[in-house]
Formats: sequence, C-alpha cells, structure tokens
Amino acid sequence: MDKSMLGDLSSLPEDDKLRMAAMIDQLQIRDRSLLPLLIIFILRMYNSLVERCFNDCVDTFRRKSLDKQEETCVRRCAEKFLKHSMRVGMRFAELNQGAATPD
Repeated sequence: MDKSMLGDLSSLPEDDKLRMAAMIDQLQIRDRSLLPLLIIFILRMYNSLVERCFNDCVDTFRRKSLDKQEETCVRRCAEKFLKHSMRVGMRFAELNQGAATPD
C-alpha cells in the first residue's frame, strides 16, 4: 500500500495505522479513487466507537487511567460495536450477492 495515502491518519496510534493499512490492503480496491472515501468511512466508524464507548462507560475523571469497571465496560462496548458492524457488513454483502445473481 502507498503510505502517502495514510497521511490523514496521523492522529492515530501507530498500531491503529498499521491495522488500517492492512484492512485497506485486504479490500483490494480496484478503483483507487474510492480509497479516500473508504479512509473517511473507517475513521468515522473509529471515532464513533471511541465517542460512544467513552460516553457510555466513563463517568468520572478521578484518575488518569480507567478503573476496572470502566475498562470492562469499554471492552464490552467496543466488542459489541465491532460485532454489530461486521454483521451489518456481512448482511449487506449477502444482499449485494443476491442482487447480482440473475434468477
């Protein structure tokens, strides 16, 4: 993957940048003009996940780090969000396959 395409991801931690690059490579996009839209979509999904889980799970700012209850809540929230996103993606893929197959 061309690393210059990841310029908009500079605010993410390095391991997240690598995951994003791998995810984009796996998609094997034929039309590279769609890549910026894909990156924007993935970033919005990532930001939505962070915002939702933070708002649902973090109540106070007593410490710099999360307490055990908050950490567990964030982990569950992220897992639910990602499972839901994967399920929706798979369902769209199924519907797309069904629409592409002539009867």
